Amino acid sequence: MTVETATGRTARLERTTSESSVLVELDLDGTGQSDISTSVPFYDHMLTALAKHSLIDLTVKATGDTHIDAHHTVEDVAISIGEALKTALGSKAGIRRFGEATVPLDEALANAVVDISGRPYLVHSGEPAGQEYHLIGGHFTGSLTRHVFEAITLHAQICLHMTVLGGRDPHHIVEAQFKAFARALRAAVEPDPRVDGIPSTKGAL
Repeated sequence: MTVETATGRTARLERTTSESSVLVELDLDGTGQSDISTSVPFYDHMLTALAKHSLIDLTVKATGDTHIDAHHTVEDVAISIGEALKTALGSKAGIRRFGEATVPLDEALANAVVDISGRPYLVHSGEPAGQEYHLIGGHFTGSLTRHVFEAITLHAQICLHMTVLGGRDPHHIVEAQFKAFARALRAAVEPDPRVDGIPSTKGAL
């Protein structure tokens, strides 16, 4: 894995394994522009929504052994996004640190709470029984939703509590979660003009 930093809160990362090849570029202080191509169309849709509603500029270019399963490519992209987020956050000085959002999509409703804590932790609950077995868009299995959030939280070293509060349509249930995460992440990584230094009593995140 090769990670590059540039001026500002940006990162560029390349990750290549025998299962996939991934390029991620992001800018935390963007406008939500995106250029996404993972070879998993529904995942492209979710990552486009993540960029749009977090205001993080995001480029993802990935290829992989999707003829076997989408799992490897989806996971490796999420790992790469997490690593890029950690890099772009730098020292985390001056950020709000915490973010929360509750987002509806028609009948579905999801709540996300983010802490840029330096300690990876995911609590994911509330999906209806059987959601994990649905094949959405022909490639994306419902169980991958939790797996994406696991990989991002672990590699970005953030805490995420994701709760599905309602929903019937599998597509809506996943999309509401990605949008809620996006809005919570937007708030958490935002600079706070009242914060001087690291927003932690420990002095480090």
